[in-house]
Amino acid sequence: MMQKRLPNKIGAFHCGVCLIMEGMDMILLLLAPLLLQRIAMSTASTCLLQGGFELPGFMSEGNFTIGGIFPLHYRVELPQTDFKTPPVSAHCRGFDPRAFRWALTMRLAVEEINRSKDLLPNHTLGYKILDSCATPVTAQRAVLAVLNGEDSRENTMCSASSPLLAVIGESGSSQSIVVSRTLQPFRIPMISYFSTCACLSDRTQFPTFFRVVPSDDYQVKAVAQLLKHFGWTWIGVVTEDHDYGRFALQGLKKEIENTDICLAYHEMIPKDYSTEKVLKILEVMRMSTARVVVVFSGEGEFYPFLKEFSKQNITGIQWIASEAWVSASVLAETYPFLDGTIGFAVRKGYVPNLRDYVTTVNPWNYPSNVLVQELWETLYACSPPSAATTNTQLSPCTGHETVQEQHSAYMNTTSPRVAYNVYKGVYAIAHSLHNLIQCTPGHGPFLNGSCADVSTIQPWQLQHYLQDVSFFISGEKVNFDMKGDSIPSYDLINWQRDTYGQIQFVTVGLYDGAKVAGKELVIDKDTIKWTGQRKEARCTFLELKCHLLNDSCPPGSRKAVRAGEPICCFDCVPCDSGKISNETDSIDCMACPEDFWSNTDGTHCVPKVVEFLSHDAMGVTLTVIAIVGACLTVSVLAVFLYHRSTPIVRVNNSELSFFILLSLTLCFLCALVFIGEPTSWSCMLRHTAFSITFSLCISCILGKTLVVLAAFTATRPGNNIMKWLGPRQQRVIIFSCTLVQVVICAAWLISAPPFPSRNTQYQRSKIILECSVGSDLAFWCVLGYIGLLACLCFVLAFLARKLPGNFNEAKYITFSMLIFCAVWLAFIPAYVSSPGKFTVAVEIFAILASSFGLLLCLFAPKCYIILIRPEKNTKNHLMGKEK
Repeated sequence: MMQKRLPNKIGAFHCGVCLIMEGMDMILLLLAPLLLQRIAMSTASTCLLQGGFELPGFMSEGNFTIGGIFPLHYRVELPQTDFKTPPVSAHCRGFDPRAFRWALTMRLAVEEINRSKDLLPNHTLGYKILDSCATPVTAQRAVLAVLNGEDSRENTMCSASSPLLAVIGESGSSQSIVVSRTLQPFRIPMISYFSTCACLSDRTQFPTFFRVVPSDDYQVKAVAQLLKHFGWTWIGVVTEDHDYGRFALQGLKKEIENTDICLAYHEMIPKDYSTEKVLKILEVMRMSTARVVVVFSGEGEFYPFLKEFSKQNITGIQWIASEAWVSASVLAETYPFLDGTIGFAVRKGYVPNLRDYVTTVNPWNYPSNVLVQELWETLYACSPPSAATTNTQLSPCTGHETVQEQHSAYMNTTSPRVAYNVYKGVYAIAHSLHNLIQCTPGHGPFLNGSCADVSTIQPWQLQHYLQDVSFFISGEKVNFDMKGDSIPSYDLINWQRDTYGQIQFVTVGLYDGAKVAGKELVIDKDTIKWTGQRKEARCTFLELKCHLLNDSCPPGSRKAVRAGEPICCFDCVPCDSGKISNETDSIDCMACPEDFWSNTDGTHCVPKVVEFLSHDAMGVTLTVIAIVGACLTVSVLAVFLYHRSTPIVRVNNSELSFFILLSLTLCFLCALVFIGEPTSWSCMLRHTAFSITFSLCISCILGKTLVVLAAFTATRPGNNIMKWLGPRQQRVIIFSCTLVQVVICAAWLISAPPFPSRNTQYQRSKIILECSVGSDLAFWCVLGYIGLLACLCFVLAFLARKLPGNFNEAKYITFSMLIFCAVWLAFIPAYVSSPGKFTVAVEIFAILASSFGLLLCLFAPKCYIILIRPEKNTKNHLMGKEK
């Protein structure tokens, strides 16, 4: 109608404008789209469906309406599209009689409640049951259809709140996540009968979600305990590519993290079924030595996977089923190789009159219901007499078919599990509505003690009562915790085939999550039948555990997983130095505290060795050498004092010789300060004593060099230089040169004095006690000044080396300075590169070597003449005038 009205309006408008001004054609062209939009908005007074909902189901009117979402088909075929025409809706394939029974259970429960005189008297429940096709997208379409209705006249969502109060659904966790998030803005509570993902317990993300099935947190604990109970330590895991599979795998890994159970592989059934991808998974299973396979998947995803598995020559697999498919009759009847499967199922219950109810559903009682006709096609492979739905590939039905016991997927009513959960979910809503209606004004749970208006009940008001609901059904108490979860309990099911070839789901144990840790699982081993009809659990899988497995890693080592191999194929790697492990099978090694180091076995932390130049063998040796040097110097001093009146002592300026010997004695003794544990005083004394004593010694030698050079120069006519180098001037030279070093040391001690430090970085297994110089600049200034004095002495002595006489003092001074400079030049790289106490030893060696060099070069020749050749101790011999 809108399309017919638009041309008339546009034409009238255009003619009116033409009468006024013919030149406005361009303006009209610009205004036309705006007018069209305004006209369309004025005519759109109702909500219009943007596409058709081809979702068959069941519907019934009532005072209160609840929804039901069930996976009546277990797979979806995506249609081809050419991107030229609107895409066609996905086709649901693979009718599931088991899920159809769940939907009928919801109808049965509603009809029972409507007939009850005690529950919701004078009120009736209505329902809208639709198909999710076991996929999240179709589940969302279904819940939107439940909210809006299939007819455009049912548009209450556009102008008012939804008449829908609650939803029973869904089976798959991924579908429930989508449905719950779709319902959340309307605050409509949802009770799931088979969604177990632990993620749904998060009240911040899913505040309106409830379930009457235990969370996967408990299922993975039960599976892990089952694996431990039978000693299955080498397993494979197959999951569906949905949240259910991902979260279940994550939980199982957490449960087996610190156990002997190892994961050989994890494969994921593709969300969009691909034969190529499935074949790759099957090849992994064929090549693996793991014969125990845990499967977390819904039957819809697992069915086509098993169809391909049956074509491959893979044998000896012991299947561990998750609750999502452990009671799937369609799988048990179709694939005999699943015999012996064991897994945890939802606790069974009792639904009265369910058997009689499902037997009344047939194409003759429901001639227009497509789902009922599909049920008959699945059960009997015949086409019911309906022109609209006749399948030309099937023979027509006779009309005399009756549901038989062999149709266990549909007729398993004696011990229903999921159907029982559906039954409990409907009664939970009914009891909550009943409590809401029975509210007494002034004692209600809402503002100021008010109650809900029965004529306009809001979904959030029903959720308040649903959270607190508690009732008994079939002898079981039903309630919800703060997360919307129910009491966790499972039956341990074993797939067994009876003498008639019929599959039986036999309960062989139970898991009760309410019991204390370690006592939850109870198993009757004698009733279990394993894969291949074996009687022993050890025979249910090949004893080919990971042939790469090692024994337990002893303390002092850690497990190192081999690259590209399963997590339990590891090597025992010794802990790195400084790390320990004091437990068997440690995953990682712990680092020792800073002052501790690992023992040789890597099992304990022991205090680090504290290293410094102590009075050990090296320290004692250096001490003895220093004392010998000092004693030798004192002996030379005594010889010179005793023979101070002889020519050789007098010619060599006895006062300067005494100063040199005294300073050399101090040089030998200052080496002793470097030995022992560093302290604040010893660190400051080491470098200052060393620098001042050596500066004093070199200053004396410099004074002697100047006197020798001046003495021979003064023999020339008119040269009176000796008057400037008398005893007083010599003392001034020595004092001045030494004073400079004293000033440098004082500035060093004031600004940044040396201090003891603990070096733990150079050698991490030791604590090296050393003296930090404080200021590197001051340290190198001290050494540089000593080097400057030595170089000056060397140059002056070198210039006087050819002066006449048998006893040329300048030659000995030159040689002594040459040795002194060589020693200290060699000291610098050795000092920088030597670690720990050897740094101090190198410094002491440089002090002693240079001191011995000066002592021997300057005084050994003189002592030789004084003590061995006294006949040469004459003035004529020294002056070279002896004939």
